[in-house]
Amino acid sequence: MENFILALDQGTSSTRSLLVDRQGHIVAIAQQELPQIYPQAAWVEHDAHLIWQHQLSTIKAVIEQANISVKQIATIGITNQRETTVVWNKKTGQAISNAIVWQDRRTQTYCQELKEAGHLAMVQDKTGLLLDPYFSGTKLRWLLQNVPGAKALAQSGGLAFGTIDAWLIWNLSQGQHHVTDTSNASRSLLWNLKQACWDSELLDLFEIPNSVLPQVLPSNSFFGKTHEDVLGHSIPIMGVAGDQQAALFGQNCWQAGTAKNTYGTGCFLLMHTGSQIVRSQHQLLSTAAASHNSQLQYALEGSVFMAGATIQWLRDGLGIIESSHQVEALATSVPDNGGVHLVPAFTGLGAPYWDANAKAAIVGLSRGSHKTHIARAALESIALQTTALVNAMNLDAVQSGGQVLSQLKVDGGASANSFLMQFQADLLGVPVLRPKITESTAMGAAYLAGLGAGIWQNTQELQQYWQLDRCFEPLMSRDQALQAMHDWDKAVQQVRCHSLS
Repeated sequence: MENFILALDQGTSSTRSLLVDRQGHIVAIAQQELPQIYPQAAWVEHDAHLIWQHQLSTIKAVIEQANISVKQIATIGITNQRETTVVWNKKTGQAISNAIVWQDRRTQTYCQELKEAGHLAMVQDKTGLLLDPYFSGTKLRWLLQNVPGAKALAQSGGLAFGTIDAWLIWNLSQGQHHVTDTSNASRSLLWNLKQACWDSELLDLFEIPNSVLPQVLPSNSFFGKTHEDVLGHSIPIMGVAGDQQAALFGQNCWQAGTAKNTYGTGCFLLMHTGSQIVRSQHQLLSTAAASHNSQLQYALEGSVFMAGATIQWLRDGLGIIESSHQVEALATSVPDNGGVHLVPAFTGLGAPYWDANAKAAIVGLSRGSHKTHIARAALESIALQTTALVNAMNLDAVQSGGQVLSQLKVDGGASANSFLMQFQADLLGVPVLRPKITESTAMGAAYLAGLGAGIWQNTQELQQYWQLDRCFEPLMSRDQALQAMHDWDKAVQQVRCHSLS
């Protein structure tokens, strides 16, 4: 009997595969860390073929770990780091370069030129996004303009573009399917959010030939089958969503007004807005949510570029910890941050600031400062950035006739850090809810695929699988919380003023 769902979770820092049974239990998991490539300042790349190799090896590892037959896998769900851009040759299947990662800032000058030419309002109205290097459209254009022969090959129909989901599906099907879902397409600067289609005016603006684009389907659709030579058996792919939309789905946030924050490489706060596209007045993004039926769903989103990646920098850049797990003990060995703030603008600042020129800085150092204060400041920066997002989202919610957040569901690797979660609740002044299963991203992909394959009939069946691990109630006074945000805002302002000088 086909008892299992295979969830592929391809992220910025690691590639993972999980097996989920019909009762919503994770029965096996395998992971490989993904090397980051930094060709020059502000450039971030991945080896696309290594991503595929890692994904395939983790698939085989979980099958072996669970001691099952491939034929026992009913369906596959895929979730992926969004915006990261791959272009490959349709005949050979070879990527024409490394993948350009969502954190990459090489197209900043081009984005600024588009703004100065007056294109921002049109782009924002059509896509719900801002003109920023974060999104995949400018990355795609850069590859076509800068890889020798790419532009001509694209114009002749010889190249394919995709985010990582499309790249994995192409490889799983051995080139039979070039397809993505609405949540990933909505992050491209090329997708018309209102009309739900690739937009010809945007394609002309970015000089993108239509032939490179994948077919776009709702998040739980039939995306094709794996080629039997890949795994020894053909398996239908029935669910696909970008990682943050998958996490929103995996957190059971299916109704307007529900929200989650994922603490991963970056931080990503999403509030479901139902079938309504809510336009932000506070620098947040309107985006497609994962849809489990034919009706498109939407969300408001705020993105922090550096969260868990900041802790990685403490490990790999400063060397003050040997593993990320050590940071909590180091941070809590002092009663406070000693006046130190770390503003992690290593790749600029995301929402609600959107300052691509900002540079990272440690502010407030004194002779009494110690690595413990820097570690604490690094952890606190994650919660402080998230609070700025929540404040902006609450303002948008009120202005659109909605309600402010009364609680926040959390997930992602850093949500296991109880100091961070308590500090987050303190700053927000609302409960922070951590589930027993924090693999919300992978579970969202599994849920979408399971619904698509008929393993579950509706979302009501899935509600029982979300279980609370711990509720963090706010303990800090509101005056203290407001002062902490005031001090943070001053630190951010120093960084932004320096970037403009």
